[in-house]
Amino acid sequence: MLGILLGLAVLVFLAYKGCNIIWVAPVAAMVVAVLGGLDLFTAYTESYMDGVVGFVKSWFPVFLFGAVFGKMMEVTGLASSVARFLSEKIGSHRAILAVVLSCAALTYGGVSLFVVVFAIYPLALELYKKADIPRRLIPGAIALGAFTFTMTALPGSPQLNNLIAARYLGTTPMAAPVLGLVSG
Repeated sequence: MLGILLGLAVLVFLAYKGCNIIWVAPVAAMVVAVLGGLDLFTAYTESYMDGVVGFVKSWFPVFLFGAVFGKMMEVTGLASSVARFLSEKIGSHRAILAVVLSCAALTYGGVSLFVVVFAIYPLALELYKKADIPRRLIPGAIALGAFTFTMTALPGSPQLNNLIAARYLGTTPMAAPVLGLVSG
């Protein structure tokens, strides 16, 4: 358990310092392997790489089409026109709120949260430029809007986390609306 916590701490620290996740994740995995008493080569080539390959294989189409959709929004000017609209309605100084609300609307509307990341990023760049807010705050705003309350807590969320649980528990996506609203 200590190895997992230390590996997570290394991952968070290095990512916070701006290090590239491509080499930070394997380093954090090695910390876990060393402290867990595992053979380094086996832990890396079998456990770690099997997990990475499985994840990429499962989610590659979603990431690919999400990135294409996000780039289309940027190239066509849709992101900047939405950014202008939000700046007028909410105010350009509330760019973080605009990003959070945009993500929430998309995820609660049924768009996969992985696609939302790619779709909202160009919009967030435009809004943050207008508000003179550092780009490094974009991931937090996107995560708050897409990965939190709309993904699991709000009643009727069309995200897989809610639908899979409803299926296995024999409930509807609207189950426990009071608890869901309080949690959200």
